[in-house]
Amino acid sequence: MRRINFYYVVWSFFIYINFTNAQGIHAHHEVEKDTNTINHFFEKGRFYGHARSYMSATLNKGDLTDYNAWGIGAGIGYETPKILKHFQVGISGFFMFNLKSSDLSNLDPKTNQTNRYEIGLFDIERPNDHEDLDRLEELFFKIHAGKKSILTIGRQIPQTPFINPQDGRMRPTLIEAAALDVKEWKNISLHGEYIWRISPRSTVRWFDTGESIGIYPVGVDVNGKPSQYKNNIESAGVGVIGSTYQKKQLNIQLWDTYIDNVLNTAQLKIEWKSKSIAGKNWFVGGQYIQQNSIGNGGNEDPTKAYTQINSGAKVFSGRVGQQSAKFDWFLNATRTTAQGRYLMPREWGREPFYTFMPRERNEGFGDVTVATINTFYKPENHIKIELSGGYFQLPDVKNFALNKYGMPSYSQINLGLTYQFDNYLKGLNALLLVVRKDDIGETYQNDRYVFNKVNMTHLNIIINYHY
Repeated sequence: MRRINFYYVVWSFFIYINFTNAQGIHAHHEVEKDTNTINHFFEKGRFYGHARSYMSATLNKGDLTDYNAWGIGAGIGYETPKILKHFQVGISGFFMFNLKSSDLSNLDPKTNQTNRYEIGLFDIERPNDHEDLDRLEELFFKIHAGKKSILTIGRQIPQTPFINPQDGRMRPTLIEAAALDVKEWKNISLHGEYIWRISPRSTVRWFDTGESIGIYPVGVDVNGKPSQYKNNIESAGVGVIGSTYQKKQLNIQLWDTYIDNVLNTAQLKIEWKSKSIAGKNWFVGGQYIQQNSIGNGGNEDPTKAYTQINSGAKVFSGRVGQQSAKFDWFLNATRTTAQGRYLMPREWGREPFYTFMPRERNEGFGDVTVATINTFYKPENHIKIELSGGYFQLPDVKNFALNKYGMPSYSQINLGLTYQFDNYLKGLNALLLVVRKDDIGETYQNDRYVFNKVNMTHLNIIINYHY
């Protein structure tokens, strides 16, 4: 017998509450509202929802396999008003369906490799399942203290430089954590959190932090053999601390992400905006990231560890540009030194470098030089057009010590068009994203270094409705 879906029950309950609330709004004005009811309590809270349609297609070179997928989903959530002036509770869930797609478990016959992008729209652990793709996403308890400080305990959306929603598939990454935000001072804010479970995007399960490392493809180790850290990482959790200083046009941030027994990543970011003159302002930013292995890298057996003992990496990233109401442009550069691979579980979030371009990453590589340009044109309030391009110089695909995923050097061009609806369709927006990637490095006539990596076009059509 098919199980009763919890989220359908929650969805029906929230619809009922909203309906009864609407009935109260349209009631005759002479009727005095009873404030000592559960219904009144729900009225004072915040209902929110999200519906999403995501179409994705990848066109690979020549006779390499192409893929396509179309997923839809919807979710709803509720956050109570403050209870006794200090406490709140929130809950949300989301369910999704695979409307139509290629056989996402099908291997490309020439390379024996799996699909890379479309498989992530649903559950990468069950690529061809069309049902039961649902997740209890948020379930948290908030404590308000002081003037602007909040402690949030439970399932929530991460918002830190290296652990973040990375909203490039049907659903974002979520964490189970205790997160404290302190904003008691005018120019300084503090953040601290401890994470013990993670539900990465492209999954519906919740995993212990060590277990979550390796759900995505694992690449090769420094000797060129398939990495074996999946299901072998021992870690008590992740600790994150951060501080932000904001004064006038200056913003300084310090962050440290500590993965117990695996890796520590420290980041310094400094950004400055000039005062606006004739509707335009200059922007300058810089980042420095320092990584060091911790403990035994996740496993006392080096062949099963995520990082090697005494390994590390350094990354420098910078940006300069100009912003205005109609047009923004930025020149960006990132350098990862040859000291070692920059590593961060891809399951947890996208990298914070200024040169990041959607649908590709530079995690897993060392000795990397990147230059990109971003342009954003806003002809009117409802429309934003993005045209970005990048040059990514990576180590040779056979330099296994510095190239984890066998990715050749490449160029990338992104064209994005976003339209934000208004009036009766307020809350609805649509995004068209076209990505083109071509190799500029040696692939040794081996399609394993080409398939789903370079000489390909990737298309997304994403429609979101938030309320």
